[in-house]
Amino acid sequence: MAQNKVVVQYVDGTLVKGETRDFSPNKDTFHMQQQDNEILTIHMEKLKAVFFVKDYEGNKDYNETYEDIIAGGGKKIRVKFSDGETMIGYAQVFMPKRIGFFIIPADKESNNERIFILNSATESVRFL
Repeated sequence: MAQNKVVVQYVDGTLVKGETRDFSPNKDTFHMQQQDNEILTIHMEKLKAVFFVKDYEGNKDYNETYEDIIAGGGKKIRVKFSDGETMIGYAQVFMPKRIGFFIIPADKESNNERIFILNSATESVRFL
């Protein structure tokens, strides 16, 4: 199974960086190996989102524009989180009764390749 670089964000704002091989949106937990090789069990119910990233550093000064069209990305969607943060991306599927859903950011320069958003961490989700 492929190893994915991820940044996990908990609902309290804590960020943890590492790699995972067993993430599944259909499971309650997955494992993440941190950069110091410590392996953590991540419990989905405690999360805001899982960011599948190109690299761990990113560019903190970059402001995402969310204006790009992503061919085959699905429907454009605006997600407002309970903490006030807003993201815009493309979702193939959104089902509010499920634990979460994937979006592809509507910014091709984003460090995020895709994001798994936990429905429990959202205030509203709207198709654009």
